[in-house]
Order: sequence, then structure tokens, then C-alpha cells
Amino acid sequence: MTAPDTLADFSSLLDDAPREPAPRGRGGRIALIVFLVVLLATLGGGGGYVWWASAAPLPAPTVTSQAPSVSAGAAASLVLPSSGSARVSIDGGEQYLGPDAAGVFASSGGDEARPVASIAKLVTALVVLDAHPLTDAADPGPTIAFTEADTDLYDRFYVQGVTIAKMPDGTRMPLHDALATMLLPSASNYAVAIARWGFGSEGAYVDAARSWLARNGLNDTRIVDATGIDARNTSTPGDLVALGRIAAANPVIAAITSLRSISVAGAGTVTNTNGLLGTLGVDGLKTGNLGDGSFNLLFTASLDVGIGTPLKITGIRLGGETHDSTDADVARLLQSISDGFHDVPVGSLGATIGTITTPWGSEASLVLAKNAELRTWSDTPVTVTLDTVAPRTFADGETVGTVTWTAGPQSTSADVKISGAIEEPTLLWRLTHPGELG
Repeated sequence: MTAPDTLADFSSLLDDAPREPAPRGRGGRIALIVFLVVLLATLGGGGGYVWWASAAPLPAPTVTSQAPSVSAGAAASLVLPSSGSARVSIDGGEQYLGPDAAGVFASSGGDEARPVASIAKLVTALVVLDAHPLTDAADPGPTIAFTEADTDLYDRFYVQGVTIAKMPDGTRMPLHDALATMLLPSASNYAVAIARWGFGSEGAYVDAARSWLARNGLNDTRIVDATGIDARNTSTPGDLVALGRIAAANPVIAAITSLRSISVAGAGTVTNTNGLLGTLGVDGLKTGNLGDGSFNLLFTASLDVGIGTPLKITGIRLGGETHDSTDADVARLLQSISDGFHDVPVGSLGATIGTITTPWGSEASLVLAKNAELRTWSDTPVTVTLDTVAPRTFADGETVGTVTWTAGPQSTSADVKISGAIEEPTLLWRLTHPGELG
């Protein structure tokens, strides 16, 4: 017998074989098996088709799968005050919060001008430093020798019930410490004394401040004195957020306003009136109040929301009812921003996402190889992609793909694995399906 080289030759060989009555019983079955074994051995010994069919690459399996759908997280609910006005801008989160976050991320109460109170002292500090700059936050600067007229300011503001700090006769201190004494406790006598020192008179300071405001585009801000105790010192939420950005970018101002207290010669220990320091990342800037519903806080915060880099927030709360309620309003707003970020579960270990089926009828499940979650902002939609590859071994646990979830700039992924063994095809299947072999 000559070994056939093709399936057609194999079929012809079977057709030409002598026809015998169908074997019956056990003896017949044994005879059939022996016949097939001898036949296959004969065919295999000659190489050709059987050898090719037994070694040919197998066809790719059919993968039936569906990327697991994921619901977006809960929508953020920002808590803004219902009275007065507020505004915040956020740097560092544009990929989550949108490109407008660095402008106006959230606001309430409109953008009308209101009295700024002691926030005006922040303008005083910036204008003085513009004319008499310090090299850095550690530079003490020039020494100020306060005059008798300066020390008399203590009594003048004392009878008005305005915040003051001690200034004994003959007081001398570096500019840095004088600025700290003005900014932290909001000492009005130091504000006027520093303005006089820097520009010769408070009136000359006001002229310089108005010029500085114009150069910095703060056209909706009005300054009439160095202290802010006059209600005609006004500004809008938009201008005040811009002012806060300028102040936060000044290393001397940023360092001073982040201090809880400082001890200086003459004035002693002075304490920051910003009670939110250290809460929800608050690290500046200035309080101000005229009483009777005119409590203000211009603040900066470095808020860690779990995205790798803290959000840089600048905000203003104008027209709070009390000092404490103003702090509470700002804290609730910051907390609501933080709460708007959350981890959304997107995949579960062992979750079935499809099946893998071979042409010879073997089947197994496709499952996720791990739990997965994604940090998102608010109800940012989550997109899902699934990539699969042909198995190499068809073994239980073999990785055959990856699921990737994306929301905003964040992505996470999980391997897709075979769950259950996929059996190899029989030789008979190979012999009878040449068109499906590679």
C-alpha cells in the first residue's frame, strides 16, 4: 500500500478498500480499531498529509466578550454660601475639572463690589514690597525706626476699637517683622506706620496703591487708606481672587501668612487671625471684617484629593455673618470639593466578561484577573476598552487580554485570563478539518 499525500488520496483509499459485512459485537469493534490503527500507522509512516495535519497550526479561537460597563460616580455637590458672595479658582486640576477651573471654578452671590476690610492690608504689604522688595522669605529687609507719630497711632486706633499691636517708643524692627505684625493680627497702627515709612505719608501710599492696582489689572478694587477700616475700601470677588493669586506668588507674603504666630521685638508674640490655617490644606492669606455681616476671608489652600498633586485653590468669602460662620462656610466649600473626588469600582476579581471557544468545540470563560478602581471627579464618564490576543497554550490562567478603564486623565487596567482548561483537538479532528488548519 502506498501512503496517500492528501485528504483526497485518503478518501480514495477508503473507497477502494474491500467491502466486508459490518462487524458485529465486541469482536467487530476490536477489528475496526485494529484496522484504523494499522491504517493510520501506515499513513503516518509515509509522512505526507497525516504528518502535516498533526503538526499544522491550529485556527484561532472565537472570542465572545464584552467590556464591562461602568456607571459614573455621583455628581459633585458644591456647598456655596447662600448669603454674601464667594468665588474659587483651582490650579492643577484642569484635566479633571475642566479648562475653566483656573478662572472661575465656582461662585455665588454675583461679582458686585463689597467692603474688603483688613484684606486691604494685603494690598499695603504688596505695594510696599513692590517699592522695597525683599530677596526672599528669609530676608529681614531694612530696619524701620518708628517715629513718635507712629507710636501715637496705638492710642488713636485704640479709642476706635480697631485691632492694634504694641509699638513702644523707640521701636525698631526689620521690614519683614513689621509686615508680619500688620498681617497676622491685622494691626492697623502698623499698616499706617509702614505706609508712611514706605512712601512718606499715607496719602502718598494711597496714590501708589492705586497705580499698582491699575498695573495689575485690578480695576474693580478701590483703596482709600492703608488699613481697610474705611468701608469705601471695596473690591469684587473676581478682583480679590486675582489679588490672592498675586499674593500667593510672592514668597514673602506667602511665608508670612502661613504662620500661626511669630515673636517680634517690640510687639511681642503676634497671632494669625486666620483660624482655618492647617484645615483642609488652608495656608493663607488674610481675614477682614467690619462687623455686622461684613466678615471676609481671602484664602489659599493646597488640597490633597488623591490625584498625586494637591489642588492649588484660591478663594474669597465676602459678607459672612460672623468670623466663625465665615470659616465654616469656607471649610464646607473646600470639603465639598474634596468629596467630589471619589474612587469608582470598575472591575471585580473573577468577573466573567466573555467566553473563548475553539473550532473543535472546547470552551472556557474569560475573567478579570484583579479588582480595579478609578479616581474620578464628580460624574465624569468612564470609558472602557478591551483588547484580546490569541492564546498560546490554551491553559487555565493564561493571559489573553487587557481591559482598560479611563476617566479624565486617569486610567487603570486589569488582565483578562482564561478560566478553565481548553482541550487540544484530537488527531481525527485535525485529519478531517484540513481547511481550518494553518
